[in-house]
Amino acid sequence: METADRVLAIAAGELGTAESPPDSNNVKYNTWFYGQEVSGPAYPWCMAFVQWVFAQAGEALPYRTASCFALLGWYKANRPSQVVKRPRRGDIVIYSFGHTGIVEFAGNETVTAIEGNTSPGAAGSQSNGGTVCRRTRKTSLVAAYIRPLEEKEVKPVDNTPSPAHKAGVEWAVKNGILAGDKDGNLKLSSPVTRQQLCTMLKRLADYLENA
Repeated sequence: METADRVLAIAAGELGTAESPPDSNNVKYNTWFYGQEVSGPAYPWCMAFVQWVFAQAGEALPYRTASCFALLGWYKANRPSQVVKRPRRGDIVIYSFGHTGIVEFAGNETVTAIEGNTSPGAAGSQSNGGTVCRRTRKTSLVAAYIRPLEEKEVKPVDNTPSPAHKAGVEWAVKNGILAGDKDGNLKLSSPVTRQQLCTMLKRLADYLENA
């Protein structure tokens, strides 16, 4: 599963979770963030929810804060390339009214995100509503998008021998003399160090001894 999909699956699994009692801000995401149960108006939890989701996905955010604008400020100061104009799945949306969520879908005029501490409809509080909800809002309400999930470089695998060496490579792999790295890459066109050569010679010796 891609990291963004994993993040969103965890977030979606929390839909409907609400603080208890209502209007208390007493919710498991705050308990996790502060290390103890907290309640009262000083503890809105939309960002604590976002922090919790990314931590559960094994992608803890690099700056620990319960403030939307503090997180945005940190990224602008330390990782400005990750503050983006066009969002994709798994990005963090920061709204101009002091609220946040995790982007599921984005169009030209609206963005759909899973948000903590909001209301299921327009009638309730949007930035302190007490429930995890999926909300679609106008992009005109967006202050910025943060991309915490950096794209990882995918290195090509060099496992296809030329026709002249195909039989030899297949024999060496089959008999344990040639092995790939942790990603299964044989690196057939890469130079061999002396220590790698010694390892392969030892494997050859072991093979001949047991043949």
